[in-house]
Amino acid sequence: MTDAAPPAPRPTAPRRSNAVLAAFSTVCLPLAAFGVALPVTLPDFYATFVGLELGAVAAMFMIVRVIDITFDPFIGWAMDRTKSRFGRYRPWLVLATPILMLAAYMMFVAVQPGAPPIFLFAWLLVLYLGFSIGTLSQLGWAAVLAPEYDQRSRVYGWWQVFNIIGVVLILILPTVVEKTGIGDYAAGVRIMGWAIVIALPVTVGLALLAVPEPVTSGGQPHGSLGAYVSLFRKPVVRKLLFADLLLGIAPGITGSLLFFFFGQIKGYDHAQAGPLMVLYFIGGLCGAPFWAWLATRVGKDRGLAIAGISSAVLYLGATLAPGHNFVLTAVVMFIAGLPYAAGLFLTRAMMADAGDEERYETGVDRTGLMLSILSATTKIGHVVALVPYLILQWVGFKAIPPLGGNSEMSLITLQVLFVLVPALLMAASAWVLKGYPLTAQRHNEIRQALDARDANPETP
Repeated sequence: MTDAAPPAPRPTAPRRSNAVLAAFSTVCLPLAAFGVALPVTLPDFYATFVGLELGAVAAMFMIVRVIDITFDPFIGWAMDRTKSRFGRYRPWLVLATPILMLAAYMMFVAVQPGAPPIFLFAWLLVLYLGFSIGTLSQLGWAAVLAPEYDQRSRVYGWWQVFNIIGVVLILILPTVVEKTGIGDYAAGVRIMGWAIVIALPVTVGLALLAVPEPVTSGGQPHGSLGAYVSLFRKPVVRKLLFADLLLGIAPGITGSLLFFFFGQIKGYDHAQAGPLMVLYFIGGLCGAPFWAWLATRVGKDRGLAIAGISSAVLYLGATLAPGHNFVLTAVVMFIAGLPYAAGLFLTRAMMADAGDEERYETGVDRTGLMLSILSATTKIGHVVALVPYLILQWVGFKAIPPLGGNSEMSLITLQVLFVLVPALLMAASAWVLKGYPLTAQRHNEIRQALDARDANPETP
């Protein structure tokens, strides 16, 4: 009896150059600008400059966000069935560009004080539609650009770097406008809109010209309703979804209330509060390698739990630091941001591990479906994060306080919502992960079994 021949090696995909990946990732700059403007800049802008009631702003964002959650499955379904000589995803990115340009112009530039809530609702809906198309098409393009494990990590590494650069640039732009005397905060937001309008066609055009899209055969249809329901029965999935939901709500509340808290509690204007948030994100970027290292030592679930507790403690310390001392506040905000990135990438990595377990148990690869569910919980978290706007309006808080300021009750409520609630949510994410069943040892056993099955597909 002769030994079975080893399986033929898989063809190696071409290694994309750094120049190609940089060109591809430039699209992240305007998309990341939208990503931070939607939860942070626009709610504050429409409550202060435009003059809408906080409750109206919260209601419009929440309603549109709920509608947006339903966009992704349909957009993904259409992309999966798109076939053209230009690729599957690039035509969709082209479609998203004029939609986003128009929405950016209307929401940032054309809007005037006194605009009705329906203006915010209508153009926010257009913006979210374009944003969903743009982000999904870029992520899909990234997946086929480098299908191999290590190379795909490299693609998403470039993608993440440019996302962070986009966030930092857009957050400091209003401050630069104010500090250089070009205009006030409202002018900075309008310039922010013009920057997005100009950057979109430039970056998308560069990507289209410099970056290929390999054409893949077949499609990857989304799972049925029964597939969704079956996944929710898995303890691993439930724990991850709850942890991701809590970790999504906490920074959402922080972003939506940041200008109010630092302005009316700590005594900083918009030009100072913006850089404080930038430092928080930079802290997250600097801390990411440590959390990746820790996860390899104690396991991803324990690493994420430690990050949740650390986030709660450091956040409490940063928000309770005395105000009117910008240097001190800047330092503590940077430190508070060190655990920020852990929740973002560890939950995705853990859900990919859960995808391996699902494939081992059922023989069906539902990793994409499981990651789309995780994306939905993140969006739900952003919706819930706007509830504090409704609470603040109920207690009489004013985004632009009248002479004499807001009442003591409304300011106490603001502090509880900004300081205590996010800290409790971060700590609760660690508690949710207690007893997480998919340990490193269990996953190694699953991977060995899957590798053996893949090497001998006829073996049951």
